[in-house]
Amino acid sequence: MGASFHMSLPCLSVKATKSFYVDTIGASVGRKTQNWVDVNLFGNQLTFIKADKFSFNSPNYVFEGKILPSFHFGVIVDLKEWEQIYARLTELKLDVVTQATFLEGKTGEHVSFFIKDPNDYMLEFKSFKKPESIFEK
Repeated sequence: MGASFHMSLPCLSVKATKSFYVDTIGASVGRKTQNWVDVNLFGNQLTFIKADKFSFNSPNYVFEGKILPSFHFGVIVDLKEWEQIYARLTELKLDVVTQATFLEGKTGEHVSFFIKDPNDYMLEFKSFKKPESIFEK
């Protein structure tokens, strides 16, 4: 088994967060209580814990002429799955942000898009043209 990541983040509503990740993204739920939920996001564990209003000062940055959120997290999936997720989210008429190909023709070429969850986190979906190039320099 490969390594998976775990990330714990505050959320405003456990119910809305669970609905977004399960009903919209297609993830599954692990353990949960009234105050927190574990989400299985492609084999990675996201724990969302009910919290009062919070905010991040998350300025953007520019990469290859695109404005991207500096604070974000995401998953890397194969191209077929990436296309299915992208189609599903655009079909639902959700605000998909910055769908683009980055590093075209270079090491690390990938397609990417972002979507905001109910807690204002930016979630990125990436697919590398050559998966072995994820960490190549």
